[in-house]
Amino acid sequence: MTKAFRVHKPGGPDSMIWEDVAVGDPGPGEVRIKQTAVGLNFIDVYHRTGLYPLQLPAGIGMEGAGLVEAVGEGVSEFKKGNRVAYAAPPTGAYAEVRLMPADRLVKLPSDIADKQAAAMMLHGMTVQYLIRRT
Repeated sequence: MTKAFRVHKPGGPDSMIWEDVAVGDPGPGEVRIKQTAVGLNFIDVYHRTGLYPLQLPAGIGMEGAGLVEAVGEGVSEFKKGNRVAYAAPPTGAYAEVRLMPADRLVKLPSDIADKQAAAMMLHGMTVQYLIRRT
């Protein structure tokens, strides 16, 4: 078992419960990540309060960084020990360990710290969107 913050009903910060969750082996196209840092964003508040509804109970958090613990069938771009980051669904970044689709991960270069990566992914995509597409 591992631990994760989960929301069972919409509400304030007290609606987040630190609880045991089962994280199995990664399925096809998935990677299991041991989280080392998690980014915090307003979308997390929107999910927690129910403004952007989630199927409950649900994990929250959309961006993080960590170490690859295992890879599922068909995953060739990552291997155990790789440092990775993400800023994409599914929700559930507020966890010690989680599964993620491999196609939503990026490898981290050695000169970017995990905390920096977890905090910059969504912000970086927002800047790129605003400069290049808006």
